[in-house]
Amino acid sequence: MEMYNSYDRFRKEVHPALISKMEEFSLLGYGTISEDSLWEFLRKKKWRKPKEDMKVYEVVSDILSINVGEYMNYATVEAFKSEEFSFANDEERRELLK
Repeated sequence: MEMYNSYDRFRKEVHPALISKMEEFSLLGYGTISEDSLWEFLRKKKWRKPKEDMKVYEVVSDILSINVGEYMNYATVEAFKSEEFSFANDEERRELLK
């Protein structure tokens, strides 16, 4: 079950900032980052402890301040946590170590 985050109420308002950040990542060669995965990163990392009186400009600032390194660290950890990735499978291990 997905938890509701108080920042979700800003999602439509800050959509242009999310698109801008996705375009920035794309220009840097990271074109596969989706809006949903970017939003999940924000919810799980930047906004782990939600502030009650958050303003739209603060949410936009958080979005625009994301750097590729911190997002890719998050994505890597999430990939390792997923059930799809396992070192137990010899074929996957060989593919990874190519």
